Amino acid sequence: MAPRFRSKKALKAIAATDAAKNFGELVDRVREEGVTYVIERHGRPVAQIGPAETDEQKTLGGLVAYLKTAPKLDEDVLSFIEKGIVIYNKPEVPKNRWAR
Repeated sequence: MAPRFRSKKALKAIAATDAAKNFGELVDRVREEGVTYVIERHGRPVAQIGPAETDEQKTLGGLVAYLKTAPKLDEDVLSFIEKGIVIYNKPEVPKNRWAR
């Protein structure tokens, strides 16, 4: 039975020896590129390393990509947000314990 892979990115095969020698770089590529690697021993797949299953990857690059494609907010929404910021960012003045 063939292994089932959940990654939507292309799978890349890597020899177990190479994976061991370059493990840090391998992890960096998984994190940055979202690639899943199939670890092979004697040409046969024995394991895989890929992105952890989370709701979404949270990287600065992902945020930048999202902001480039995200729908623009209209002026009413931006005004509402700015009013909320003004209301909730007022400093709280502690009550005077000495006044009655």
